[in-house]
Amino acid sequence: MTEKLTEREIAHHLETLNKLAKDDMWVIVNGKLHKQFKFKSFIRAFGWMSQIAIWAEKLKHHPEWFNVYNTVKVDLVTHDVGGISELDFQLATKMETFKS
Repeated sequence: MTEKLTEREIAHHLETLNKLAKDDMWVIVNGKLHKQFKFKSFIRAFGWMSQIAIWAEKLKHHPEWFNVYNTVKVDLVTHDVGGISELDFQLATKMETFKS
């Protein structure tokens, strides 16, 4: 079962995740793991979201995200545990891996 991470665990995972970050860094905003992704076009942003949607289904963990043209704003939190969990970092890592 997934558990809520401590502030110390979050800081450790955030440092590791940001080593993979290709543009802006991941930050904590309102208790959620947050990042804004920029793409060359709408179709690239939408294609990336489609790839991530497949991984989200596999993890049974779905992002809060918002897309306008070439920008995708992402917030990750595990509602079942009332905070950030390992699942959020797993999905964020996939997002970084598929960002072109």
